[in-house]
Amino acid sequence: MGAIPTQRETVPRAEGAHPPAAGAPGGATGAPAAEDARAHVIMLGSSLAPGSARALLRSAFTEWTARGLPGAALLTERLASDALLTVSELVTNAVVHAGTDIEVACLLEESGTLVVEVMDRHPDCASHGGEGPGGAPGGLPEEYGRGLGLVARLADSWGVTHRAGAKTVWARLPADGEGAADAPGHDLRRWPGPGRPPWPDAGPGSDWRGIRDREWLGRGALSFLAEASDLLAGQLDEDLVASLAGQLIVPRLADWCAVWLEDEARGAWADGTGGTAGLRPPRVWHGNEDHVDELRRALEKDPPRPGGPWHAGPVVHPWPGGSLGAHGAALAYRLAAGGRPLGTLVIGRAGTSCFPEEIGGLVEDLGRRVALAIGAARQYARQATISAVLQRGLLPGAVAEIPGVRSALVHEPCDKGGPSGDFYDLFPAGEGRWCFAVGDVQGKGPEAAVVIGLARPWLRLLAREGYEVPDVLDRLNQLLLDDATEAADAAARALVAAGGRPVAPGDGPQTRFLSLLYGELVPVDGGVRCTLASAGHPLPLLLAPDGTVRAVAEPQTLLGVVEDATYTSETFELCSGDVLLCVTDGVTERRDGSRQFDDGDGLAAALAGCAGLDAGLVAERIRRLVHEFGAEPPGDDLALLVLQAE
Repeated sequence: MGAIPTQRETVPRAEGAHPPAAGAPGGATGAPAAEDARAHVIMLGSSLAPGSARALLRSAFTEWTARGLPGAALLTERLASDALLTVSELVTNAVVHAGTDIEVACLLEESGTLVVEVMDRHPDCASHGGEGPGGAPGGLPEEYGRGLGLVARLADSWGVTHRAGAKTVWARLPADGEGAADAPGHDLRRWPGPGRPPWPDAGPGSDWRGIRDREWLGRGALSFLAEASDLLAGQLDEDLVASLAGQLIVPRLADWCAVWLEDEARGAWADGTGGTAGLRPPRVWHGNEDHVDELRRALEKDPPRPGGPWHAGPVVHPWPGGSLGAHGAALAYRLAAGGRPLGTLVIGRAGTSCFPEEIGGLVEDLGRRVALAIGAARQYARQATISAVLQRGLLPGAVAEIPGVRSALVHEPCDKGGPSGDFYDLFPAGEGRWCFAVGDVQGKGPEAAVVIGLARPWLRLLAREGYEVPDVLDRLNQLLLDDATEAADAAARALVAAGGRPVAPGDGPQTRFLSLLYGELVPVDGGVRCTLASAGHPLPLLLAPDGTVRAVAEPQTLLGVVEDATYTSETFELCSGDVLLCVTDGVTERRDGSRQFDDGDGLAAALAGCAGLDAGLVAERIRRLVHEFGAEPPGDDLALLVLQAE
């Protein structure tokens, strides 16, 4: 590490344990024995840190083995598994108890010894390894305090090094000794290089399989479940969750695996009869791809028919036979979450009469995680469907065609799973008039949807009643003040009743603001007469055929803010080739660091570059420029309307 520690606490695993080597944590100052066989990363102290640390070590092990670095020849599966579990426990300890950024390092010495270091920036927060009542650290619940106990069992030695402003917990994991190959439960195969899967199967019924089970369950099961949770938690597609479950199980825990998902509308076990009407075709995995089709056919003929209650444990499933082996063991697990069954998981292993109890329990734990992930994916799918239906209801089903005017629209919600706060409309108002609107409601989600659901029909009604542009805005402003506040508050309270975040005591109705660009088009000889007004909205821009751009409205107050506000309008003519561009603030306020798209009249400059293009190409070019402006995806809803006189 280079610096002389101010304090060192070393806990040897056994008598005669070796102290840290020079350059290792707690050792004397000096360069490591193999400086290039070192992995290092700094990460946020979040719940994702343990998984990121394990990924770092896996990548490093594969790279060191491929490069043939000193000590890599001694990097075995057992040693790698110990290192993954050690770094997971140390990082978790730092995340829970320190709460700062974390620095993770792993050094491979020429002797094959691995040194794992985890440093946090909370020097006064001791590592929680001491035991209080019940085996847990004093003052902590019973389930805490096991991590460093595992590290102490795995490591040759471990310790804590305190320095100014930081604390490092380190562990030395020795290479396997020469005589360890004959010891039961030790797998001394080398860490696989790139493209080689870990834990190759030695075949049904082999003695090595039992050794592998005991060794892996003793050292890697906790890391396996933690990594499985990381993988499954981020998936929002139930089919992908099922695929991940099969890949996690085969070949590590079983020779083959199948997952049946249940159609919730036709539950297979809703009546407890064990019928299969609601089961979808199974997803099947086998360690030997040549057997997948045969296994699928056999399982489709004899799907699971559990007869007990849906929350029962694993039950024996008939062995499919055929080329899969004359005999073997198969277990079926119900997948249930939120009080409802979601499907069945079946695993099988050839050449044995039963699964080891430990393997069965581990798959049961994994099955619970799979079921929770499937339930979350289905909930997300339901919510996305509801939001899509709601979004379609908030926007016009068709856009009116105006004589002598070409139009183009772009509408991109930022949140694909929820209603947008931006809306548009283009509709006939009667008596040779057409009206258009581009609006943006404060906020997003259900409350914004309520305001849009009120504002757009009111606009159409007022326009068709013959009100002029300023009068429409005057009345819409008053209607929003009178009604939208109550409606939005009712929606928020309904959301709370459905399990959302509760309303804080004293919270009253929240006013919802609306920015709106509203106009009226009347075809006349030689062009189109346009009357419009902007209420707190980005000003519309007019592009002439010669490339000049100007704003054609004056800024005015947002709707739903000021009682008895009065609005004014501007009237001008759209001549042949003129282009009117109307946008929401998702365009003008698109960010790239501290810069915005409309800084220095950026939108006007972009529109000037569209001279000579038709309405559709103008809309597409502005949309593309907005997306390309920043490295990150847009963080706000985006809507734009282009009107071009023919």
